[in-house]
Amino acid sequence: MRIPLDRSSQTPVYRQIQAFLAQQIENGVLPAGTRLPSSRTLASGLGVNRITVTSAYAELEALGLIYARQGSGYYVAPRSAGLTAEGPAHSAGGDWPLWQQELLSRTWVPAQRELDELFDTIADQSVITFGGGLGDKRFFPAEDFRKALHAVLRRDGVEALGYGERAGYLPLRTTIARILASQGVPATPEHVLITSGSQQALALVAQLFLRPGDVVLVESPTYPAAIDLFRSLDVRLLGVPVDEQGMQVELVEDALRTARPRLVYTIPTFHNPTGTCLSGQRRRQLIALVDRYNTPLLEDDFVGDLRYEGRDQPALKALDPGGRVVYMGTFSKMLIPGLRVGFLVAEGPLYAGLLAYKRVTDLATSSLIQRALESYITVGRYQSHLRRAVALYRQRRDAMQRALQNHFPPGAQWTVPQGGLFFWVRLPGELSANDLFPVAIDEGVAFTPGSYFFPGARVQPYMRLNFAMLAPELIEEGIRRLSRAVDRCLGGVRMPG
Repeated sequence: MRIPLDRSSQTPVYRQIQAFLAQQIENGVLPAGTRLPSSRTLASGLGVNRITVTSAYAELEALGLIYARQGSGYYVAPRSAGLTAEGPAHSAGGDWPLWQQELLSRTWVPAQRELDELFDTIADQSVITFGGGLGDKRFFPAEDFRKALHAVLRRDGVEALGYGERAGYLPLRTTIARILASQGVPATPEHVLITSGSQQALALVAQLFLRPGDVVLVESPTYPAAIDLFRSLDVRLLGVPVDEQGMQVELVEDALRTARPRLVYTIPTFHNPTGTCLSGQRRRQLIALVDRYNTPLLEDDFVGDLRYEGRDQPALKALDPGGRVVYMGTFSKMLIPGLRVGFLVAEGPLYAGLLAYKRVTDLATSSLIQRALESYITVGRYQSHLRRAVALYRQRRDAMQRALQNHFPPGAQWTVPQGGLFFWVRLPGELSANDLFPVAIDEGVAFTPGSYFFPGARVQPYMRLNFAMLAPELIEEGIRRLSRAVDRCLGGVRMPG
């Protein structure tokens, strides 16, 4: 397919591709049912990176002009009235109701969806992937949890099948409060709110505090699903750079004073994606700053238990003199993602506000799952599982470190994480991770491009590598393949460090 591109234009290339295809569809040149070229084929033909085409397709899909068939690709959507089994019934334009057309002007392309589509294009099952944000699914305790579910149904019967308490199953809240207290986080069951995963916890806090046009202070880079959530609420993101000691807190005060953010969102322990830990001194400075500028702080502790070495740092909530920090955690990353059980810790009027939003959002988190989780934790299985996970993932982290040292070219940079799930690697020279991705796929390996983690610029020399999902021998082979891809992008010549 020949698409005229003006590379000197200020209009992004993906927008030019989108506009050309939209015009072809509206004019009937591309009739309904036409299969579009794969993102790889079109990118190759146009001489652009694959993510550019993926972004253009995502915009066209959001406009209702094309739709995806699982495993088959993208097709031009039908324009006739009535729903079909394969795609939307309307195209963008006059046949949509006015209120639907108004929605189009507010459409944004979520980074998470772009990432999903990027990885959906990988048809070759032999590709080794360092993408994803979870541990090894083969290590999830499915059988133990099945036993816990059966035990709860035998014990509680139909009581386990109702809505349950709006704030969450009291024994589970009690257990969570006890665990947190043992870690220095002051909490009582009355301070714990059970949520449907950490994403809902984040959403509840955002709904309570934020209105369109507000500013949120985040790390740069940060968690893509948080970026998507904040953008969906039409708020502005202000990023604070991250170094080896976490968020550069010395830059925070100026941001608090000039931008007056309504919320500070941070992942201080085994940060996603960089794996860094906020230093003790910076933690105390951050608490003092949000107190001085009267700004709520949301602490996301998504894998704080996965420490392989070094000394524990206190949670920000443990340093909170009272009511300044909202703490969120999850069991999804460590146990079974499908549990969708997370929690918030908050006090005072804030707790009441979060509970009110929880009730109007989904009434309550599954009572049966909460009861089974409480049973699983109480009998000591969770701590045992955690100890095994730490040992397993430490071994895999070390395997990735050795492989990076043995195979990666000089000039690449990374810091060995003391915990968590990820390596954050800066590529040598001016190499973009977006440009590297299709070459890496051709070599049989995938990773998560770092551009998706930044609230601002979308071309970055970083990539996130998940070491927890793969056995050491696959990590070794995957890094070897990735190193070949880097060499190819550098023209076969390794740059000096």
